[in-house]
Amino acid sequence: MYCNLKCLQSGPKLLRCESSHTPAILLMTTYVEGSSSEDDGGNSWIQWFCGLKGNEYYCEVDSDFVLDRFNLTGLGHDVPNAQQAYDLLADDYKSDDDEDIPPQVDTSARLLYGLIHARFIICPNGLHKMKRKYISGEFGTCPRVLCNSQLLLPVGLSDVPRNGTVKLYCCHCQDVYNPKSSAHSTIDGAFFGTTFPHLFFQTYAHLRPTPSSQTYTPRIFGFKIAGSETLAKMECKQ
Repeated sequence: MYCNLKCLQSGPKLLRCESSHTPAILLMTTYVEGSSSEDDGGNSWIQWFCGLKGNEYYCEVDSDFVLDRFNLTGLGHDVPNAQQAYDLLADDYKSDDDEDIPPQVDTSARLLYGLIHARFIICPNGLHKMKRKYISGEFGTCPRVLCNSQLLLPVGLSDVPRNGTVKLYCCHCQDVYNPKSSAHSTIDGAFFGTTFPHLFFQTYAHLRPTPSSQTYTPRIFGFKIAGSETLAKMECKQ
């Protein structure tokens, strides 16, 4: 491991680490090399990653999509250790000394997966997988009262990584909101991109709600509050 801990393997994918200074067992989210799904019936790296707490917004990218190098065109420039990261995603990673995955490779793999994910969710299979998550309400509902709990979709405000975190888009009020969970609010927005929710509702038009025409009207003792233009005219007359 990367800390002064006594490491015990717990299952094919996770490590339990026991420190001499801490009596409690700590569950480390570190992928264990050499335990592919073909060898022992365990999960692939992608299944492991998507199963981590805080990664519920992601869908599992099809292995065929990952293995098709055409889908990765241009991504190597944005990802350090790109080849090693790709091998990890493809469950083909081989280390020289049989030690755990180096942290820099793990970080690069997560970045590469996120960028691949942004491309996958705008293809038919990816849209279908995200549709199931949307219908089941996995992205939450709009906090705006007049949207009546309209379901949300994740969206990025930029397609460039490290340029903003993921937001949640409401097709009813056509506005974006921060995720409620702090675990989700740290996900890079580029891992979903600026196109996804809008292409989603173009593809599944029957799921698109009518844009909201309701607005909240502030009142005092039942009377509408004068707008800024009306107040300006009153001040001019005075």
